[in-house]
Amino acid sequence: MRKADLVAAIAEKTGIAKVDVLVSLESFFKEVKGSLSEGENVYIRGFGSFVIKKRAKKIGRHIKENKSIEIPEHYIPSFKPAKIFVDQVKENVDSLPSDK
Repeated sequence: MRKADLVAAIAEKTGIAKVDVLVSLESFFKEVKGSLSEGENVYIRGFGSFVIKKRAKKIGRHIKENKSIEIPEHYIPSFKPAKIFVDQVKENVDSLPSDK
């Protein structure tokens, strides 16, 4: 599902105009990005958490030059789904017919 599909589905289910749904969705994304860039995690009960994870310093390889390089410690955004969300996905996906 792409963002356009998500906007269409929400608009259809709620009766809200697609443009208003798009503005709301974009505002949500902007707030999550802003909070994470300021080091503040976002917790949504029953859905999950958008958190900042710290990656430790490590040694990597520059393959073309065959050299070791140091990758400094850095932070990355991450999403951790809530247990109820994970359980719901497991239930529904397990009930789908397999492609094998």
